Amino acid sequence: MSSTEISEQRKRPMKTRASTAYREPGQVILGRTLPSLMDEASQFHPSDRAFNRWTGHRWESLSIEQFRSRSEELAVGMQGLDLAKGDRVCLFMHSDLYFAVADMGCLIGGLVDVPIYLTHTPETIRYVLEHAQARALIVSDLELLERLSGALGRLPQLKTIMVAETPENGLPSWSLLEEKGIDLVAMREVTLRGRKALEQNPNAAEELKSEIHAHDLATIVYTSGTTGNPKGVMLSHQNFSFDALASFSGTDGLDKGDDNVAISFLPLTHVFARMMHYGYLSYGVPVYFTTPELLAEHLRSVRPTTFATVPRVLEKFYDKIRQKGEEQRGLRRGVFNWGLRLARRYQLGERRQRISGLSRRLSDRLVFSKWREALGGRLRFVICGGAALRPDLANFFAAAGIPILQGYGLTETSPVITFNRPTFNRAGTVGLPLAGVEVRVAEDGEILTRGPHVMKGYYRNPQGTREAIDEQGWLHTGDIGCFTKEGLLQVTDRKKSLFKLSTGKYVTPQPLEHRLNESLLVDQAVIVGRGQRFAAALIFPDSEELQRLAREFGLSPESPEQLVEEPQIQEHFQELVEAANLGLEPWSTIKRFRVIPAPLTVESGLLTPTLKVMRSKVEAAFADQIQTMYQE
Repeated sequence: MSSTEISEQRKRPMKTRASTAYREPGQVILGRTLPSLMDEASQFHPSDRAFNRWTGHRWESLSIEQFRSRSEELAVGMQGLDLAKGDRVCLFMHSDLYFAVADMGCLIGGLVDVPIYLTHTPETIRYVLEHAQARALIVSDLELLERLSGALGRLPQLKTIMVAETPENGLPSWSLLEEKGIDLVAMREVTLRGRKALEQNPNAAEELKSEIHAHDLATIVYTSGTTGNPKGVMLSHQNFSFDALASFSGTDGLDKGDDNVAISFLPLTHVFARMMHYGYLSYGVPVYFTTPELLAEHLRSVRPTTFATVPRVLEKFYDKIRQKGEEQRGLRRGVFNWGLRLARRYQLGERRQRISGLSRRLSDRLVFSKWREALGGRLRFVICGGAALRPDLANFFAAAGIPILQGYGLTETSPVITFNRPTFNRAGTVGLPLAGVEVRVAEDGEILTRGPHVMKGYYRNPQGTREAIDEQGWLHTGDIGCFTKEGLLQVTDRKKSLFKLSTGKYVTPQPLEHRLNESLLVDQAVIVGRGQRFAAALIFPDSEELQRLAREFGLSPESPEQLVEEPQIQEHFQELVEAANLGLEPWSTIKRFRVIPAPLTVESGLLTPTLKVMRSKVEAAFADQIQTMYQE
């Protein structure tokens, strides 16, 4: 499709029902296995710092060739562990270089790896191990192995546990594993066996790769799920390779190899981070593995050109920028507020901005450049997925010269379905479909998609597969959305999140929650009211901001529970609620609220590992507080 044809198609009105958006340019490459991406990168993108791991005081680098050798040695070594092609190997690992090697070793050996979130409860971990019928398990270190003790119940299929990082004096004996007949072995020992086997047969790794096919199952990713047991999403080599190659080739600037440097801090257990990992590998982009706790520090030292994130991280950066500005005094405070006002006026993608050229240059020099430096100073763009990003944040960062490319997808779609491009980006949208991907909106507003990115199905759950994918091959995403006139997709809410009041009116929670979350004082907001007369809100405050507000009001109660009941605090939250209600139909506004000084966390089971609110569990956990709002 020529650039002229694309331009003309963008001008055409897009139907908002049962319509297929046009395909954005990008490579549609089928028939590739994931090890073949590594082999090609080794040949065409050799790099001495392809993978970089933080050791606590310095970066330890691994070349692409070293990575390839270690992965092949592990793959060959695992053949001696009584593992056959298609056997499942669970990974309970930190998201670092060891995970990457373990993953690629499994893929080369034709084994199906099953990553497990480190934040899962012992009950969920045991469920995944049992349901996946895991034959082997790889853990990062002895600390994580100890955490598994409560999950290692009756697992007759599990025969081997490998430990990636082991002490110099070797692995200790563990009676619990000995009783269950589970062998405990160091991953380096398995790798050494593979190295010796390759010395005897140099073609051993290539022979394993020759037995892998693009449609073979590569991984089973158990969705974090907001209700019930997680489902095992079966993704093939082609699912991932197609999605990664189409995403990177369709993003001008991301496919530049050594010209880019990426930081990776999202859990590789999550399909979004995994897809980005394979894309970086294929295009020769050096990757620095870090953690959310070290992200701010490593952004300044590594100075990446790109990274992938979830909206919550950008919200935290935005909050810190605002907090730092509010700490300024005098002229500096005035300059900061001026820059903030200009950033809020910016509209991503509009040719005519409400900011003069002079104001833009001055604000960039005095304010925006400092915001960029906090993120390393070299970012070309940030790729955001996993949840909806507030439009004001997309505009804010773009004004500062940090474009956010928001995308949309599911674990079931490997994951990318649509995303904004550097040259065609709009706040409040999730962009255009991937090349080779079909997207349409059904009559009831549900987003459907079809193409090589769609999963093979749910593991050992044929009924769930039939419910998700119809006879025509359309995956029903469970999300509600529409197309803009330019053909960009907008996701308005989860189908299951919409609820009907007893009056028969429907309430869409997400816009209200986003408006409340714009306040520094609000950490999370959850709109409730299914089957009730009106909508209400549970508001979970940011503890630091709550204390700051208390000091501002001269309050010093003994506990947060007392603090949120103070009349001045309640009045402040009432103003936030009234601001969120502005412009909405009366029946869809928040009529009552409760401020709950208890954070929603992954550890409490109220957030998914990707920081999505588990609505049903939140409503169950705070059922008493919800009930009181409808009894008054």
